[in-house]
Parts: sequence; structure tokens; C-alpha cells
Amino acid sequence: MPSAQEVFGGGLAVVTGAGEGIGAGAVRHLVGDLGMTVVAADSDETAVHRLAAALGERVVPRVVDVRDADAVDRLACQVEEELGPVRLLLTGAQVEQSSYLWDVPTLDWQRVVDVGISAAFHGIRAFLPSMISSGQHAHVLALAPTGAVTAVPRRGPCTLSTHAVLAMVECLHQEIAEVGADVAVSAVLPGPVASGDPREAADPSAMSADDAARTVVAQAARGEFYIATHPEVHEALAARAGQLANRRAPITAQHAGLPG
Repeated sequence: MPSAQEVFGGGLAVVTGAGEGIGAGAVRHLVGDLGMTVVAADSDETAVHRLAAALGERVVPRVVDVRDADAVDRLACQVEEELGPVRLLLTGAQVEQSSYLWDVPTLDWQRVVDVGISAAFHGIRAFLPSMISSGQHAHVLALAPTGAVTAVPRRGPCTLSTHAVLAMVECLHQEIAEVGADVAVSAVLPGPVASGDPREAADPSAMSADDAARTVVAQAARGEFYIATHPEVHEALAARAGQLANRRAPITAQHAGLPG
């Protein structure tokens, strides 16, 4: 199996949602361990410039609202013109929203859809054509947290967005195969990952963002499609398959023994 260094070392990556969590961990890993140049994109200007200051000139900070299709298009054009072909695109972001579906404000609903679904679509649509036309081997990784294979009460909008991203990536994988492009596509299904924000209560099951990033990139280098960071994710996949195969009604994640 090829190593991450052999597949990605020294190339160019674009990471959206790079300001915190697994996005920030990916930037640190790709730059520090693999010697990649990374375009770190996020709406949080302070966060991306802090990353660049800590990691040096291999980090190219860009302030971008990934909900804005035109802004993501401009980013893709700038990257192609100034830095060259992208070898690795890591895209995806999620918004937390907790309430019963009938209590969800329409503005909260729209925000979850814009960030959780549209942002991944905008990234893929903006960057993939040049990745295909470059003729070089490239990878697209889209974040679809474990909610993509579960159904959790009072998390309806978030669950919907992760299911949608997973379906999008599964379709994209088949479409890439149809056109014969040299682009590998993977769905990243992370379990609990620490955001790195000291204001948040520590989750004892949470993996550090840096460890999660190393796990994800190593599996991508091996050509995995469903990339899982935790054993619980494999359990969630198996539980979902069993539920559908046996036509069982959904039960809460807590009752199933899976992460909520």
C-alpha cells in the first residue's frame, strides 16, 4: 500500500473549513508531515492567518465564505493561476442545530443547508474541472460526519445535511469512473473530533484533530472510499446496513449503542 508521503508529498492541497477541528488538523499534517503547500480557506480570518503564522509560507490563507458560490469560484481560479494543479481537495463543513423538526426556525434550516450541503457542492464544482483536466492523479475528500449513516432525534437538519453530502460523494465517485478521470473520491466519516476550542467541554471519546487528520489522509492514500476515524463508525455503518436490510424502524443512537 502506498504511504501518504508517496501519494501526497510535496503537492498542493486546498482545505476548506480550515479554521478549526479536522480542517485545521489537516493543514498542520499536510504541511508539517507531508511537505505540501496548503491553501487554508475559512470565513474566520483570524484562524487561517494564525495557522499561516504558525506553519510558515507553505500555508496560503484565504478568507472565503463557502456558502458563496462566486467566492469559491474565484478562489479556484486564483489557486489555478497562482499555484498550479490541486492534488488534494478536502471540503465540507457542518453547523450544529438541535431541536425538534417542527421547532426549527427557517433561517436555521437554511443555514444548515447552505453550510452543510451547498458548501461541499460549491467546492467540488469549482475545483474538480481543473483537477480532471490537469491529467495528474488527484483526490477529493468530502466530510460527511457519522450522522451520514445514522438518524438522531433533535438533530434532523444536521443529519439531513450529512446524508446529502454522503449521497453526493457516492454519485460523484460513479461519475468520475464514467468519465475515466484520474481522481480518487472519498467520503470522510469522522467520529468525535476535538475542535481545539478550550471553551468547549472535553469529550473523552474525541480524537485530536491532528490524529484524525493523519488517519484520514493515510486511508485516502490507500484508496479507501468510506474513510472512518473511529471503530464506532464501522459499527454505525454495519448497524445502518442491518436496519435497511431488515426494514427496521430507526431507534435512537443511544439505544443502539452508537455515538449520538
